[in-house]
Amino acid sequence: MRTIFLILFLFVSLLGKDIYPNIKIDIGANAKDMVLGKDGELVIGTSKSKLIVYDYVNKRVSKIINIPKIKDFMGDIIDASLSSVDYIDGKYLILSDSGIGGYSDLRIYDDNKTIDIFTEKDKKSLVKARFIDSNHILLGYLSDELELYDIKNKKSIYKVQLTQSKFSDFALNENKSLVAVGCESGEVTVIDVKSGKVIKRLNSQNVDLIFQVDIKKDIVVAGGKDRRASWYNLKTGKSGYFNASFFVYGVALSPSATKAAFAMDENSDITIYNLGLNSKVAKLVGQKGAINTIIFKDEDTIFCASEDNIINIWKLK
Repeated sequence: MRTIFLILFLFVSLLGKDIYPNIKIDIGANAKDMVLGKDGELVIGTSKSKLIVYDYVNKRVSKIINIPKIKDFMGDIIDASLSSVDYIDGKYLILSDSGIGGYSDLRIYDDNKTIDIFTEKDKKSLVKARFIDSNHILLGYLSDELELYDIKNKKSIYKVQLTQSKFSDFALNENKSLVAVGCESGEVTVIDVKSGKVIKRLNSQNVDLIFQVDIKKDIVVAGGKDRRASWYNLKTGKSGYFNASFFVYGVALSPSATKAAFAMDENSDITIYNLGLNSKVAKLVGQKGAINTIIFKDEDTIFCASEDNIINIWKLK
């Protein structure tokens, strides 16, 4: 009996423990967005007109893609900020600010060539872009419109207005059949990617601007200005939230959707929750700056990029 109590005590004492990064990567610029590339690589959009591909297995930069600098409203030449990046089948999708009228530039880098999809002349105020497959991209507009675009035929398959609020973020599920979209009002809209049809409107947990969302399996998570780290179960209809002490800038789900990561305080510490048990698992410490991206590579490996030069990698075990 005494042994059982000791084991239980040790188990409980491990819950919520502070975990420090296993690896720190200095990319020499603020990381604005980040996705997983091919095996062992991170694809990072930076604040300095560069997309960086980092091989975290061999701990080296394997590729740098430079995009043109831009003119600001004063006419000065400055770096373009890569607000959204993606990767599929050797292709890189790069969304950046154009410096003109709040419009965006969207490019694809493939086979050592850069192809313009949209420039400032197209007058598109885009916030996020992701590949659906090699020939289709999903676009999130500042106006909270979502568009599925055919690259080869240069045409829109659909463009839908989701709300009258400002767009914040979207996230695709594992097979890219569903997308969760967060907006300024606190609502999360779940959309069928192929048709553009609204599947669910989730508006019971966040009451202010949503910064970031994620969706995996039947679970959606969101973080907002209301200092709530929310979750929704699409299958059961259940939902809830965890109170944070600061704006919840970053969120992510593990591949199984049993764990959720939320940036919960002004130090940019990340709290890991077991959603099934509704309990705190650990706190990831060591990130500096407002968090832009959190990624679970697997159930126990987490990457984070923020408004500083450091990408952190933590191991839960």
